[in-house]
Amino acid sequence: MLRCANSRFRGAASFLLFTAGLAMLLPLHAAAWGDNAQRLIINHAVDSLPYDLRSFFEANRSYLVQHVNDTLNLIDQHPNERSNYFIELDRYGKFPFDKLPRNYKTAVALYGKSKIDSTGLLPWQIGVYSQKLTEDLKNGKWENAKLDAAFLAHFVAEAHDPFNTTDNYDGHASGQNGVNQRFNTVLIDRFGSFFPVTPHDASFISDPTDHAFDSCLSAHSQVESLLLADRAAKRGQSSYTDEYYDRFYNLAAGSLIRQLSDASTDVGSYWLTAWINAGKPQLPH
Repeated sequence: MLRCANSRFRGAASFLLFTAGLAMLLPLHAAAWGDNAQRLIINHAVDSLPYDLRSFFEANRSYLVQHVNDTLNLIDQHPNERSNYFIELDRYGKFPFDKLPRNYKTAVALYGKSKIDSTGLLPWQIGVYSQKLTEDLKNGKWENAKLDAAFLAHFVAEAHDPFNTTDNYDGHASGQNGVNQRFNTVLIDRFGSFFPVTPHDASFISDPTDHAFDSCLSAHSQVESLLLADRAAKRGQSSYTDEYYDRFYNLAAGSLIRQLSDASTDVGSYWLTAWINAGKPQLPH
């Protein structure tokens, strides 16, 4: 009897190890923007804030930059967290993807939780963290507010990466493997010091989840042009040389700078919105 129980235990343990390993083999559809992009977005987002709010975020600018990618630790602990970092809009028909309800419960009722989870939850995750930051500020939980502000910034930034909004997120479907990294990391690492990132002043967002969907739609509208730019830059090149990156930058810089600027505006706007919805509490400096 004991031997049978031990056998069942070993079987269960083996299954858990197998499923954990399987999860790790799934495509890593996360961490799109590189560290330099996140740093740019955070710094410009702080500068977009009004005076009453800016001092708190200015005082914590280094903390926000340092912790903006800590959300990725959640994936290490719970691989299913990857679903929160993307949304494959093109799995729901054609632009503007009206077949996908923006209300999470309605979407699950229509398509089932399995499909909604597997195709990504990014806009809804932004809504969740917007509410978390609101509650932190409302209740004076300043340490929680700093971390949740960094996490919210991470997810908002991810919504502005075009390759976070498509099933062809790494170029595998078009024979352009790694195009996402070339766009959102390598170009910034090479040319980021020259980017004229120009966010607008932060403004109130009436519906954080709905606005996140709009951001994802705007980002998605650039996918095809970026794929074309990548192919054009590679033409005549046997590998991804300096000449390729110079060409790709010349073709894609406008989109890249626009997305970084819009991401900075939105991060600041989500912070401002949480503060307003919390009742505009007096913040520590």
